[in-house]
Amino acid sequence: MQRILLKLSGEALAGDKKTGFDEETVRAVAMQVKQLTDSGIQVGIVTGGGNFWRGRTSENIDRTKADQIGMLATIMNCIYVSEIFRSVEMKTAVLTPFECGSFTKLFSKDRANKYFEKGMVVFFAGGTGHPYFSTDTGVVLRAIEVEADVILLAKSIDGVYDSDPKLNPNAKKYDEISIDDVIAGNLQVVDMTASILARDNKMPMWVFDLNEKDSIVNTVNGKFTGTRVTV
Repeated sequence: MQRILLKLSGEALAGDKKTGFDEETVRAVAMQVKQLTDSGIQVGIVTGGGNFWRGRTSENIDRTKADQIGMLATIMNCIYVSEIFRSVEMKTAVLTPFECGSFTKLFSKDRANKYFEKGMVVFFAGGTGHPYFSTDTGVVLRAIEVEADVILLAKSIDGVYDSDPKLNPNAKKYDEISIDDVIAGNLQVVDMTASILARDNKMPMWVFDLNEKDSIVNTVNGKFTGTRVTV
C-alpha cells in the first residue's frame, strides 16, 4: 500500500464535545499518520464539516448557500488539523477546488502528486466545490483522481451493519461486503452518489472506528477489525 486517502468526520474531530475541535483527539490522529508517513506511505486527508455545520436547517437558507457554508467548514477543519500535524513535525498542504486567497492552494492532480512525492500530507478541503455534493462524494472523487490504493473511512462506528446497531441490538456486522450489496441495501457507508462513483471506478473502502486505539495504523498494517467494502 503506497497511497491512502483518509476520511475524518467533523464529529470525530470534536471528540466528546461534539462541536468545534478536541486537540487531544486530533493530535492522536496526527501521531498515527506520522507513523505512516515515516514508513513511506503517502497520506491524503478529507474532513467533514459536521462539527460546525450540518447542512440546511432552515427554509430561510438557500440550499446552494447552505452547501457553501459546509464547504467553508471543511476548509476550517483542514487548516486546523494541518496545523496540529505540523506541530508534530509533518509537512502539510491544503488544496481546495476554488481560490481561497493565500489560505490554500488550488487543487490539481499534478500539484497533489508533487506534494505527495515530497512526503507531505495533503488535505483536500472544500468538497467538490459544487453544491448538492457531499464530502463523501468529494473523498471518492479525490481518491480516484490521485489514484489512491484505498479510502479509509474513520467513523464513530466500528464497521458496516445490516441495520443501525444503536436501534437494533441484533444488527449484523459485516467483515466484508461488496459495494454492489451496499448500494442494493442502501446501507449508507457513503451516500449513493459516492457509492456509485466508487463502484464504477473500482475504489475500495475500509470502514473502522476512529476511537479505537491506534486504529488508523492498525488498519494499514493489517490488524483490521472493521469492514472492507470491496469492488
